[in-house]
Amino acid sequence: MFSERVQRIVMFAVALLSWVFVMAQDAMPAHFRQVQYMDPVLIPAHLNPGMAVDLDNPASYLYPEWSNEYVHRFENVVLPDSVIISMKGYVMPTDSTRITDKYGYRPRRGRAHLGIDVKVRIGDTIRAAFDGKVRISRYERRGYGHYLVIRHPNGLETVYGHLSKKLVGENDIVHAGDPIALGGNTGRSTGSHLHFETRILGNAINPALMFDFPNQRAATDYFVYQKNTREIYYKVRSGDTLSGIAIKNETSVANICRLNGISRNAVIRVGQTLRVN
Repeated sequence: MFSERVQRIVMFAVALLSWVFVMAQDAMPAHFRQVQYMDPVLIPAHLNPGMAVDLDNPASYLYPEWSNEYVHRFENVVLPDSVIISMKGYVMPTDSTRITDKYGYRPRRGRAHLGIDVKVRIGDTIRAAFDGKVRISRYERRGYGHYLVIRHPNGLETVYGHLSKKLVGENDIVHAGDPIALGGNTGRSTGSHLHFETRILGNAINPALMFDFPNQRAATDYFVYQKNTREIYYKVRSGDTLSGIAIKNETSVANICRLNGISRNAVIRVGQTLRVN
């Protein structure tokens, strides 16, 4: 009889402990680790083996249209978070190794230098950096002078400025290394040189990240362009203030001052370009 009572007590204790354990588990807060998603990276079709490259409409996976009308304006275009840019098949645009002006913002001039300047003599041969198609052939008296814009299958558009003579025209298909122009000193220029830009959907990228002119070679095999690291500039309009510009561009006055090397009390003028990101 005694053993039967002990057995019942033990069974009751086990049942009670099981119930307490279950209740405690239910009462414990649930902790979930948030799933971390990587930003989508656009891998162009031409990077896939066996895919034919369309030079008639290069980088159609990225650009919604082909137009000879605008230079760097791409409205209603969604810029991917990341794009892989291949340097395969590149050719240096000039044999010159001397850089006379680097890429970057110029606070004293109140404007950005969105390319690099390479010293060339008037008449030196300028070559296409990649296979592609000429989208723009134009003249700007106060800007690029005689210049070309070529779109390439890797997603880049390259710009060649201050030319003395253009050897190709709009909609011409060119191949890497083809002579496309002669070096010059046209437009806003104080000496003969090649102004060279690399852009994607109108957004400038430092060419030195891809082209090593002093050593005449590619700086990388693949360059990953990331939207969140791009530089953004704002041209001052009538009535603008630093605080107003900061609000428009979702930044702070302190950040604008830091990026442009100016103080909060600096006088800004209409037409001045400020870096806001």
